[in-house]
Order: sequence, then C-alpha cells, then structure tokens
Amino acid sequence: MAALLRQARPVLGRFSWVPIRGFAACVGTDIVKEVPDASLQKARTWDEGVSSQFSTTPLSELFGGKKVVIFGLPGAFTGVCSAQHVPSYLKNAQKFKEKGVDSIICVAVNDPYVMNGWAEKLQAKEAIEFYGDFDGRFHKSLQLDLDLSAALLGPRSQRWSAFVDDGKIKVLNVEKVPSEFKVSGGETILGQI
Repeated sequence: MAALLRQARPVLGRFSWVPIRGFAACVGTDIVKEVPDASLQKARTWDEGVSSQFSTTPLSELFGGKKVVIFGLPGAFTGVCSAQHVPSYLKNAQKFKEKGVDSIICVAVNDPYVMNGWAEKLQAKEAIEFYGDFDGRFHKSLQLDLDLSAALLGPRSQRWSAFVDDGKIKVLNVEKVPSEFKVSGGETILGQI
C-alpha cells in the first residue's frame, strides 16, 4: 500500500499536507467551537444503533472539561492502523491515565458498526473509545481529511494524533504520508503531554 500511495502522490496532490494546509494553525483551536455541528458515532453493534435511534455524540460531550488523547487513521482493518497505530495506544493506556488523560479516542471515516467490529477484533474496547466519522464532516472541518481513491478507499482521515485539553488542541501531529507511522503514535504524544 505504501508504494501505491507514493505513486498516487502526484495524482492526488493533497499528499503534501503540511506545507499546503498549515496544521500548526490548528494548535490552540477550540475543537468544539471550530466544528460546532459535527458529532461522532460511538462504536456499537447494529442493534445498539437501532435501539439508540442512531444517536451521535456531540463534541462538547467528548472534549468539554476533559483531557483527551485522540488519534485518527485512514481506516479500520487496514495494515498500519491495525498492526501499529492502535496497539501503540493500547500498550500505553495506563501511562496516559497516570498523566491525567481522561480518555483515549480512536476515530476514522468509517461507520460505527465497522469501528465496533474492529475494536472487538483488536481487543481494545476497554482502554480506547472508538468512534466513526461516517460522513467525514469532523475530519473535513479540521482539514484532516484526504482522498485515498487511488488506494480504493475514497475519502478518509489522515493519520494523526492530538492532545486536547477542555476542547483546545494543545498538540497536533500529522503524518506526511498516511502509510507512514512516525509522529502519530502513542509513544510520541505521551512524551508531549
């Protein structure tokens, strides 16, 4: 996949994120105010979705008055996401708690049912909260979206991590290429809190 994404780079143009999009400007942003209409969908089974009338979780509930480590990735059940990204947070979950982090959130442009199945497969639901961003609105609003159509994935999330304190982004790390895993892992952000 990495080779395919590198080949797709000139076609998509958006793979040169950092210089074009200026993510440093996001640090200090109040994520709740920046994306007031966005909400995320907690990972759950289809039956749980039906019984909750397909409820969503407002960002104010996720971030208001809390210290949150959140990380986004291109998609559930994909290589780097399953083998490296999520495990880096899972193995550091206790260390995040010791630093006063209230919750660890994983989000991807997937539906909440896929996110639930993936979280169960990874045996990570106890330590990490999984959310879907089914329409990508959350990622688009923060300019953390990208087009991975060249890899047959369509609109997705970039690979990133952030530390959010009471809704304000204190630290933001974005990978230059979604197949890379250099700056968005659990160990990196743990050292930045």
